[in-house]
Amino acid sequence: MHFLDQAKIFIRSGAGGPGAVSFRREKFIEYGGPDGGNGGKGGDIIFEAVAGLNTLIDFRYTQHFRAPRGKGGSGSNRTGAGGEDLVIKVPVGTQVLDDDRETVLADFTVAGQRQVFLRGGDGGRGNLSYKTSTNRAPRQHGPGWPGEEMWVWLRLKLLADVGLVGLPNAGKSTFINAVTNAKAKVGDYPFTTVRPQLGVVRHRDREFVVADIPGLIEGAADGAGIGDRFLGHIERCRVLLHLVDATGEDPIEAYRIVRGELEAYGAGLEDKAELIALNKVDAIDAETRALLLAALVEESDAAVLPLSGASGEGLDAVLDHLAEAIGPAPGADAMAQGEAQPGWSPL
Repeated sequence: MHFLDQAKIFIRSGAGGPGAVSFRREKFIEYGGPDGGNGGKGGDIIFEAVAGLNTLIDFRYTQHFRAPRGKGGSGSNRTGAGGEDLVIKVPVGTQVLDDDRETVLADFTVAGQRQVFLRGGDGGRGNLSYKTSTNRAPRQHGPGWPGEEMWVWLRLKLLADVGLVGLPNAGKSTFINAVTNAKAKVGDYPFTTVRPQLGVVRHRDREFVVADIPGLIEGAADGAGIGDRFLGHIERCRVLLHLVDATGEDPIEAYRIVRGELEAYGAGLEDKAELIALNKVDAIDAETRALLLAALVEESDAAVLPLSGASGEGLDAVLDHLAEAIGPAPGADAMAQGEAQPGWSPL
């Protein structure tokens, strides 16, 4: 499945149906008078977040969404049928933005969340509703109110517990392949990862989601490389795992570059909980490892864990720290209380 995290679509709600002009004509009923019914309401445009979707690829091939209009009224004071609502299903984590791509109009963060985005037009009045004491046989009617229309941008921000950050070739894809069932592409050249990748970690009695994004380079927050576009996917992560390549030319400078880009991007990324891991330690000697770990601790003023995604060294320790930083799983406290209290029994 191709990954697409933004798309532009046109949406229009249905117009209201026209009211009817009709007169009652029945035997033995003199001066029957008007009996034209009102028109039906147009269909609404509704967005709904559904589970099981993680891409906006469907909107690449369908960009126009129009809800049906209401039916016209008819005689015998019959109101026209309303147009069916058009439900647009989007992945959880989708934001609906105005055409300026800055104003957030809706944000869907929970599966099942629904929002009426554009309301359909009301139906027009039939001639019966125009009848008064002085106007006994009106022939005017309402044409129905038009629907609303606009162009919007859909932007997907993946929901994950842990976000992987680092320079290109820091070993992020190798790490996510080692701890999840993801099949991320691994190569010995920069920007092997060109789209975000999700994986589910099952460690001890915990389960959490890890998101891998393309590597960052200096100036990414200003548009350099491809990482700036995908930084939005880690805005909602609870913890960042910062991987530093121990075999790089200057691991300390690599750490500074990534931290600088996170601060330049903003959106609270610089304030998120961060776990730092010196990756690829299997490719360096013990003395170099000790020097790099000490230098990173001094630079970051935080604990730094040794790690090797290829050999598996340090994986359990990193996952233990991530699980602790994420905190208890949602609903864990309620389940614990439920287990402590005896359940209802008919006996």
